[in-house]
Amino acid sequence: MKPETTAHVRILQQCWRSGKIAGEVSAAKYNWHFQWRFRRGQLIVEPSLGRALIQEPLGRFLERSDYQLEPGGDYTFTIRASF
Repeated sequence: MKPETTAHVRILQQCWRSGKIAGEVSAAKYNWHFQWRFRRGQLIVEPSLGRALIQEPLGRFLERSDYQLEPGGDYTFTIRASF
């Protein structure tokens, strides 16, 4: 069985006009803030500590779910890795 980690996402802001979704994501003991500029396909994740662990899986989650995400919403997704 492969290791798994659950990531928790909270959407704080969403603006279709500017093409941006902002929020927080946490997994294991890590916490990050992110901005997803979906028109540009750009994902900014801060701080840099542990960013390499979350950036790709978070990007896939956002691409798959962006039209369903709402400000104030809490979401989860599973990462096939142990943090």
